[in-house]
Amino acid sequence: MREQPRVGVLALQGAFREHRRHFEALGASVREVRLPGDLEGLQGLVLPGGESTTMGRLLDSFDLWKPIRELHFSGGVLWGTCAGAILLATDILGAPPQDGGRQRSFGLLDVTVQRNAFGRQVDSFTTQLDVKGFDAPLEAVFIRAPAFVRVGSQVEVLASIAGQAVLVQQDRVLGSAFHPELTEDRHLHRRFLELVNQGALAGREKIR
Repeated sequence: MREQPRVGVLALQGAFREHRRHFEALGASVREVRLPGDLEGLQGLVLPGGESTTMGRLLDSFDLWKPIRELHFSGGVLWGTCAGAILLATDILGAPPQDGGRQRSFGLLDVTVQRNAFGRQVDSFTTQLDVKGFDAPLEAVFIRAPAFVRVGSQVEVLASIAGQAVLVQQDRVLGSAFHPELTEDRHLHRRFLELVNQGALAGREKIR
């Protein structure tokens, strides 16, 4: 019998409840993460959409930068959606000028991300996205969406729109510029759980 995946959703700000609903519908055990202790025993974590500058400041306030890094380095899978993807990137363009044009990030996804690459709130749109490995288009909501304007050699582009990469993967890190959690399409949430299960199986093989 397959073990129930144990995943967390960073619940400091943004669309965390929507991610939780999708994972629970897929049979995962889900925990909302607000403090370092909430990460204990998790196999994966989603950094949701929201406002990346605010989320970064809350990560400071709750002392979560180091514990989330440690979760990843111990085998945990990470997925950043929209603002969450910005926080995972190695390089960020368009950071607020009041912060000196610099923004702290985890630097675990070797990409340069351009904030608001698809425009402001009024430019929001929904589209059907062709995703590598999916047998049907994925419904994707773009709200003040970033784009991955540079991808490292270890990063795979899974989907693009208008010549801009919007869904990428580097080993155990997934980044999406859009909001799949705001639709009823669960294909990408299922893919994240598959990565979590693959990591768990790899861990068992090492133990043997």
